[in-house]
Amino acid sequence: MTFSVTGRCARTGMVGVAMTTSSIAVGSRCPHARAGVGAVSTQNVTDPRLAPLVLDAMEAGQDAATAIARVTTGREHIDWRQLTAVDRHGNTAHFSGGQILGVHGVSQGADCIAAGNMLASESVVEAMTARFAANPDAHLAERLLSAVEAGIAAGGEAGPVHSAALRVADTMPFPLVDLRVDWEDDGPVIKLRALWTAYEPQMLDYLNRAIDPQAAPSYGVAGDP
Repeated sequence: MTFSVTGRCARTGMVGVAMTTSSIAVGSRCPHARAGVGAVSTQNVTDPRLAPLVLDAMEAGQDAATAIARVTTGREHIDWRQLTAVDRHGNTAHFSGGQILGVHGVSQGADCIAAGNMLASESVVEAMTARFAANPDAHLAERLLSAVEAGIAAGGEAGPVHSAALRVADTMPFPLVDLRVDWEDDGPVIKLRALWTAYEPQMLDYLNRAIDPQAAPSYGVAGDP
């Protein structure tokens, strides 16, 4: 019911996830990113508890493959889970259990991995990693979002999608980008694109507000001179 791309920017070290699905509020459960550590997507019949465990293992020094193997081995109900991860070095790994729904697939590229279930075809994930690789100089958020758009163009899910999310971690313990469309009857990724277009020019201003409020610009609202 979901397709996602999890990636790292080799130039900046940013890590993140972009995804879309047929169910509500995918951003509340599935994309996870930790600065200096890596990013994880949890999907299919989602258990959000798994991603922090994978991130903890990677933070302790394990690569993506070792971390996923550690978390998935012998775990109850793991056959219903689909996981992807990229670590701080750009290594990628995945797990897809025996109960993954519908047409499903995984495509791995340099610094990125795409995965999905209930897909129109396996070519969806291949289109995503190809798009991610096409513009390595772009901001990671742009590359991730563009990869999801490529997945939609390649057929996307077998049915309509209703929510979408984009999360990127840079150097802070909070996300640099955390944008969500929790429900949209028609085109949540189009709405997510509009959010990113509006947010990108202001992104560093909000970061500066956290780091040094005196260096952040005013937005001209009441009480903000």
